[in-house]
Parts: sequence; C-alpha cells; structure tokens
Amino acid sequence: MTGRLVFFGELLIRLTAPGNELLMQSPSLGIQVGGAEANVAIGLASLGHDCAMVSKIPPNALGRGAVAAMRGAGVDCTAVTHAPGRMGLYFLSVGAGLRSSEIVYDRAGSTFAASEAGDYDWDALLRGAGLLHLSGITPALGPRSADAALAAARAAKRLGVPISFDGNYRAMLWEAWDSDPRQILSELIGTADILFGNHRDLSLVLDRNFSGEGEDRRREAADAGFAAFPDLKLIASTARQPVTADHHRIAARVDRRDSAYQTAEIDVTGIVDRIGAGDAFAAGVLHAHLSGSDAQVMAETGLALTALKHSLPGDASRFGVADIAAFQSGGLDVRR
Repeated sequence: MTGRLVFFGELLIRLTAPGNELLMQSPSLGIQVGGAEANVAIGLASLGHDCAMVSKIPPNALGRGAVAAMRGAGVDCTAVTHAPGRMGLYFLSVGAGLRSSEIVYDRAGSTFAASEAGDYDWDALLRGAGLLHLSGITPALGPRSADAALAAARAAKRLGVPISFDGNYRAMLWEAWDSDPRQILSELIGTADILFGNHRDLSLVLDRNFSGEGEDRRREAADAGFAAFPDLKLIASTARQPVTADHHRIAARVDRRDSAYQTAEIDVTGIVDRIGAGDAFAAGVLHAHLSGSDAQVMAETGLALTALKHSLPGDASRFGVADIAAFQSGGLDVRR
C-alpha cells in the first residue's frame, strides 16, 4: 500500500474529571480531542505516515480547536469541513482500583452525525489514497451516518482503495435509534481488507457463538470470518483481562488466511488512561502491515503501542518508532 492514509469519522471533545474523581465531584473538567478514527490517524502520523482526516465540524471554537489539535499532531485536516450544529462530546471519569472508568456520551444531533452521504465527494477525497480507515462507531450514530459510512466504503471498493475497518461496537449508540447493526456492520466488513475485531464482533455479525477461550477457539472465529467475507485478508484483535482498573493483562493476535500469530500475555500496570488503547493497537498493526511485516511483527507492534498508550493521558498514541523499539527492548530506566 502506498499513498495517503484517509480516516473518516467524528472528531470529539473529551471532558475528563480531574485525577480519579467522579464526574461533577469538583467544578472542573480537562478538555482534549478524541474520536476513534482520529486516534488512529494521530497514532500513524506519529509513526511517520501521511494521514488525512475527513469529517465535519461546527464553525465555532470547539470545532476550530479540534482541527488545531489534529494538525498539531501531524494530520492533514484539509477535508474537515464546516456546517452549522454542535460538536460531539463525551465525559470521562477515570477509574481506579476496583472501580472501572465510566463514559457519558453527549453526541446526539452533532454536526457530523447530521451530515449525509452526499456531503462527501469520495472520488476526490480518495484520489491517490493508499488506505481508507473506518470504524463501527460512525454507522452507530444514526441512519445518516450509517449511509455516509457505507457510501465511503463502497466508493473505496469501487476505486480499488484498501479498507481497514474497526468493529468498535457501541451498544448504547446503536440502541438509541431503530438500527440493524448486524446488517450494516456485515456490509462494511464485507468491503474490508483488514478487520480489527475479536470473537465477539464476529459472533454479532455472523449470528454464531464463539467462545474466544484459547488460541484454537479464536482461530475458529477467524476462519468463520474469512469464510463469510471473501475479501478479508487480515483480522487483528486483543484479549484483555482486567485485574483492577489500573492493572490489565493483554495479548495480541493477528490472523491471516494461511497463518496466525498470538503474543504472550503481558501485564500492563500503573494504568494512567486506557481510553484509545484499541486505536493505538490498530495504528501499530497498520504501521507494521504498511511496512510489509509478517503476522508476528504486526501483533507485537500493535501490542507494544497499546501497552504504551496506557501510560499516556488522552485518547491517542503519540509514540514514535524509537518508543516502540525501547519498549520491546525492555528498557525502563530514563532515556537520556
């Protein structure tokens, strides 16, 4: 794959309670920019890739601030356009010990969610592109967003642009409207070359139960995915075992049609912020994939980036190639 990497999705404003406080415990909130597809774009831009965001924002301080943050991270925002409306928000209370983190969404009726398939000229937006990255969050926002995501995927397929799709199933968003997630997600996965999703995502779209317990059962789910979606070439996933809110055990896996690799489980302790860890994993896998690496390197690179993301406040990975190498070498002392 050569050419610019294109990302389509909603830019969000994240409002976070201080430290490990509950929401509204004190009268202050930290503000950051997030969004699943935007996080992957920032992660890959930090690794040296040419990334461009496609989205729609309101012409106000929140929208301008989101674009400034993306540009500051090295992402081209020429195709982020303006329309009246509001910015999508979400609120986060970071968990600790035996209390999990909690998210409250406030994104209904946002400028992006109200945009339509016809608002995006995909022939122009994908000209010279090497990849289109989408996630299941965009179609979950409502019927207009679902149509827009499907239009993007169909255009990329018609133009021969490879598609990377992250299932990112969000039940609260799908259940807020009269949706059919199985049908919509199945069509989107059917256009994809790369799927970020585990046995639960495949259980949903294939209407079958996969346990995910052990490598053989995870391969069973991947084989079923490859059989159902002939254009899929690669499925990448993580397995996460929370011990406490700030101690998780994580393994990574990459399945190809003729091979697979699963890493050993690692302990991620002292977690600062686990939001966006899956997007960091996607960025790591795509970085290795775009470099022509095999399944083992893809899985190990994705695991390294997702582990590092847990140490960083905010939604996106901002680590470079040297950071991945340092993590994989095991060096934990100060780098000077």
